[in-house]
Amino acid sequence: MFWLSTILVSSTLFARANLIVTTSLFVCALSFAGAIFLVLELDNPFTGLMGISSATLRGALLPLNP
Repeated sequence: MFWLSTILVSSTLFARANLIVTTSLFVCALSFAGAIFLVLELDNPFTGLMGISSATLRGALLPLNP
């Protein structure tokens, strides 16, 4: 994350503030925030906003029990 931040800052440090630069910075910031959100959200796959059901996993484990 440090290298991504460094590259973004160094590429925008000397750019003039106009509509294209502002829009691209906004898109990059949104993408960066989305990536961090997904990594944190998928850390616990059975809970949270995008929680997946554990019923399929439990159904697959039933035949394995003696």
